[in-house]
Amino acid sequence: MTAPLDLDGPTAPPRSNGELVFAEPWESRAFAMAVALHEAGRFAWPTFQAALIARIGTWHAGQTWSYYEHWLAALEDVLSSDGAVASDEVTARAGRLAARPSGHDHPEPHPS
Repeated sequence: MTAPLDLDGPTAPPRSNGELVFAEPWESRAFAMAVALHEAGRFAWPTFQAALIARIGTWHAGQTWSYYEHWLAALEDVLSSDGAVASDEVTARAGRLAARPSGHDHPEPHPS
């Protein structure tokens, strides 16, 4: 099973000469997480695409554009909608990770 990425249209990821483009390391990680979770059967790709289109639809001219911020938000929407993870848990964990010093981007151990 592989994620059927759109080559054109509102959900098409940024590309240069046919290759995916990531401006920051977190973008490639967010991309890989969505694809891996889809391939693991956690959600159907059309469900993720619909969430991504909805998130992109919230963007307005004049706002800073970040495709992968919409991508990550759509992934959070899909995972929280099916109960896989609570949105407050995502927010709390993201805050803890963001507070870590530069160069320490490995996640903390999951509390038991």
